Amino acid sequence: MILAYYIYYRIDPAQADTAAARIRELQTALDCRTGVAGRLLKKRDEPDLWMEIYEEVQDPARFEQALAELVEEKGINALLAPGSCRRAECFVMD
Repeated sequence: MILAYYIYYRIDPAQADTAAARIRELQTALDCRTGVAGRLLKKRDEPDLWMEIYEEVQDPARFEQALAELVEEKGINALLAPGSCRRAECFVMD
């Protein structure tokens, strides 16, 4: 089963530049560890609402473990807007 992950959250506007750099670092490291490249999107009319997309995930356990480690390592949660958290949705790819 091949999966796609969609992770969305609100960034603290004061941390946007730092957050963008760290998310890109996270995605580069995640690609090196798992072979899954990610994309970062920002909502058109809500620039603080961000989404990471990871497709073609063939080893979900390995991917989720690496992602959790990198989120912690890069201090991503400290860059979120107050009261926000990272929410993940996972879909089966046909």
